[in-house]
Amino acid sequence: MKSDVVTIDNKGTGFKEAVEATKKVADFNGLDAKDSLKLQLCAEEMLSMARSITGEIKASFWVECEDARYDLKMTTQTVMDKEKRHLLLSSASSKKNEAATTFLGMLRDAFEEAMLSDSDKTYYELPDDVASDVVGRYIEDPEWDHYEQSVLRKIADDIKISIKGGVVEMTVTKNL
Repeated sequence: MKSDVVTIDNKGTGFKEAVEATKKVADFNGLDAKDSLKLQLCAEEMLSMARSITGEIKASFWVECEDARYDLKMTTQTVMDKEKRHLLLSSASSKKNEAATTFLGMLRDAFEEAMLSDSDKTYYELPDDVASDVVGRYIEDPEWDHYEQSVLRKIADDIKISIKGGVVEMTVTKNL
């Protein structure tokens, strides 16, 4: 069984629909309330983590179910740099790129990794009195706290990340 594909963006559009699609799959398969909530939590944390790491996001999300195995899948396109790649792959259970399993896949992965640029973030320190006067200033925490990643690792049975160029595919598996 495969759920409807939901499009999600960084403005929050589709996030609620993705969780609802997950709930519908759980209801259709007769999961009890506790297992349904576990599945929904997996979906929420997966999407939040992807958004935290990639920043701008326009993703497709769906759920596939076979017997007691639930695969929550998401695919998105992002401008990849070394920092994003490292954060994404460190979220995976195996810590490896699932797209690099064959010889050609490993070769392509090595070239892509070598071609990646460093993060283009530049941090400027403004004095507090000047910073407080800047209207419409966006405050960004340079350190991601890895909260979503730790919650997802606790409740999911497996997390796979596949990176090909700027396309990221994430699969979170939960056996119920």
